[in-house]
Amino acid sequence: MSSASTAPAERHDPVLFWGCFIALITTSFAFTGRMFLLGTWEKLFDLDKVEVGRLAGIGIWPFAVSIIGFSLIIDKIGYKAAMVFAFLGHLAWTAMAVAAYYVGQTDKDTAYQLLYWGSLVCALANGTVEAFINPVVATMFSREKTKWLNILHAGWPGGLVITGLLLIGIDTFAKDTPWSVKVGLIGAPAVIYFLMLIGRKFPQSERVTAGVSDREMLQEFGFAGALIVGFLLVLQLMNFFSNDDTIALSTAQKGTFIGIGAALVLAFSIFTRSFGRPLMFFLVVIMMPLAVTEIGTDGWITSMMEGIAKEQGFHAGWILVYTSAIMLVLRFFAGPIVHTFSPLGLLATSAVLAIAGLSYLSTAAGAAIFIAATLYGFGKTFFWPTMLGVVAEQCPKGGAFTLNAISGIGMLAVGTLGFPGIGILQENAQQAAIAKNETLAKEIPGLVENGQVQPLVKKTKYELLSYSAIDDAGVKALVEKLPESEREPAQKHFTQVRERSTQGALLYMAFFPAFMLVCYVILIAYFKAKGGYKAEVLAGHAAEDAKFTGGVAAAVE
Repeated sequence: MSSASTAPAERHDPVLFWGCFIALITTSFAFTGRMFLLGTWEKLFDLDKVEVGRLAGIGIWPFAVSIIGFSLIIDKIGYKAAMVFAFLGHLAWTAMAVAAYYVGQTDKDTAYQLLYWGSLVCALANGTVEAFINPVVATMFSREKTKWLNILHAGWPGGLVITGLLLIGIDTFAKDTPWSVKVGLIGAPAVIYFLMLIGRKFPQSERVTAGVSDREMLQEFGFAGALIVGFLLVLQLMNFFSNDDTIALSTAQKGTFIGIGAALVLAFSIFTRSFGRPLMFFLVVIMMPLAVTEIGTDGWITSMMEGIAKEQGFHAGWILVYTSAIMLVLRFFAGPIVHTFSPLGLLATSAVLAIAGLSYLSTAAGAAIFIAATLYGFGKTFFWPTMLGVVAEQCPKGGAFTLNAISGIGMLAVGTLGFPGIGILQENAQQAAIAKNETLAKEIPGLVENGQVQPLVKKTKYELLSYSAIDDAGVKALVEKLPESEREPAQKHFTQVRERSTQGALLYMAFFPAFMLVCYVILIAYFKAKGGYKAEVLAGHAAEDAKFTGGVAAAVE
């Protein structure tokens, strides 16, 4: 074992730890800055809700590529190299996003491309941060992993709170501030973590010093896990290389993408010679709706609640800030809470709270909005870290790879299916609200026919997600037919009904934690039949019950 991994001063290097903490804060700066601007970009580039979801998704799914990819090579290239790559990515995103604002004054197409490709670069950087901070902290504090990983990952909601407050402050007290400032905020924490970490000595991987081979590590994941990654990757490739959201790909192109996915799965299976642990596969299945429930909702909630927030006279971003503040506080006390409930008991309880919170939030008004947000905030707080704690305890041979891989799958699911899927739910909610509004139908003749909004544009995503979007140009044409004095009031009423209705989509999103609840009940019954939930411990590592609480911090958020 190298001195880098054994010297007390290096294993407990506070500068190294807090540098990793600020690196995680940087990822939440990137996430929040983009999510707060989705509504602005929707109007600027004339996007429908699913197209907005695509722009949001490109800032999410590449995360999976870098976190999984770096997990395979990070022990060979070193943690510092990964840190430098992440910093350069964050720097590139800052430059591209700020440039998009100024380019957009004269060339919106180029500005959109800068934001789209810059978001991809940013997502790769975020995934790289997650790939190195978790094993670094786990190695430094090998006998107190749960405590220090939970403190580390309090940085995610902490960053959401800081960024949210800054952006709300700008919107409240400096409304004319260009949005380039909002996306440029990420540059500050990025420079700070780079300066803090560039001169530090990083420890050697705990997995390497423990003598666990690459094949043993990957066997925990196996063919089953690789199959899910391959499926999601094929969908994303189809979207990424298509000309537009209608996915007009030839049969040969589709076959090529499917072949790439199949080849990757086959190669992984041949190398590992393992189907993978069934329990690990089941946890991967749960992780997808879990990620959509937490990350997907956080990404959309500001724009989804914008209509009701305007009516009630507060900034919609307060909901994200408030729920993130709940997460920030509770994650510092994860250990005692998990001991009280048990990992699976806490996950089941969290699912119930999330179902109640999302359902209530879909119709809440006034002070009730924050009561509902409290339920949702308590529900989402422990989903990710406790889930990864179960993975760490039940699949210890997988080490950092299984944690990073399941996290990557979660983010890939959010970016590939989650964000567009939530966009579809909002489109459906808008159309239902407009179709039911008899006053609006009378104000704009032709807007509603046979109980459906007209005109609509039918679209398909991945040939799996079919939806109809409101044709804004068609609605505008209907409004233009009205007498001039009626046009502005009619258009304003249409916009109000449309914006207000997106809140209702939260009710349908409660399906995701409902599915998770069923799965957790199955797991509770499974472990009860085996004599109770117990952590599996690698030979040679003395288990300390106080440290194995299931509160392992999220590897992505």
